[in-house]
Amino acid sequence: MDRRVRYLRKCLERLKAIDYNPEQEGRVFFGAWVEIENDEGKTLTLRIAGYDEIFGRKDYISVDSPMARALLGKYPDDDVVVRTEAGVFEWWINRIWYDKTDKL
Repeated sequence: MDRRVRYLRKCLERLKAIDYNPEQEGRVFFGAWVEIENDEGKTLTLRIAGYDEIFGRKDYISVDSPMARALLGKYPDDDVVVRTEAGVFEWWINRIWYDKTDKL
């Protein structure tokens, strides 16, 4: 328990709030919701979030994950190639949006 408290205190010291910037609209950046689809028609809706924010959320992915790194800076209708240990996967970006009322 004490170890977890120490860890959380250190996280709070490094915590940095990222405000929404209108210039990021239409591109994938930290905090974006992204709807992607593969050739088989499988659709996923994901949010790019910090490592500590993804626990208990199946729709959040870490900004450090291979998927997020491949998506960052992309636009709707872009093809994205994601390279992981499991293989190479191609996705197409359907939609990008930012929920300005929801705080990460």
